[in-house]
Amino acid sequence: MAIRQIRTIGDEILRKECKPVKEMTPRLKELVEDMFETMYETGGVGLAAPQVGILKQIVVIDVEDGNQYVLVNPEITETEGEQTGPEGCLSVPGKSGTVTRPEKVTVKAFNEDMEPIELTGEGFLARAICHECDHLHGCLYVDKVEGELEDVGEAEEEE
Repeated sequence: MAIRQIRTIGDEILRKECKPVKEMTPRLKELVEDMFETMYETGGVGLAAPQVGILKQIVVIDVEDGNQYVLVNPEITETEGEQTGPEGCLSVPGKSGTVTRPEKVTVKAFNEDMEPIELTGEGFLARAICHECDHLHGCLYVDKVEGELEDVGEAEEEE
C-alpha cells in the first residue's frame, strides 16, 4: 500500500468525467487500498479516484460508523429531504463552505469484488456519498457552495 498524491483544485483531472470500471483488476484493488491509506493519512472521510489522478469511478468512504465503504460505478438512485452544513475537501485544502445536500440517499454500486450492492445513507454518510459521487463527474463542492468559501484550521478539515 502507498500514500498517493492528492490532486488539488486547479488540476484539470478534477474536472473530468470518470470512466466506469469494467472489471476489478489486481491493480485497481491496490488502488482501493491506497485510497483508504491516503484518506486516513490526510484525515479525510472520503476519497474519489480522480483525487489521486485516476479517472475511474471508484470512491472510498469511512465516516467512522464502523464501516469502510467502497463504491465502484456508483449511481445515486434516490434522494430524500435536505440538509445544509459545512463541507470541506482534501482537494481544496484549508477551505470550507456551506452546501445543501439530501438528508438521505440510496446508491447502487459494486463493491471491491464487483458484487452489486445498494447502500442507503443518512446525515453525514449521505453528504459524503453525494460529495464523492460528484467528484466522478468533475464536480467539486465549491461549485455548490452557498455564500463564500471560508478559511479553516487544519484540524477542522474534512471531506
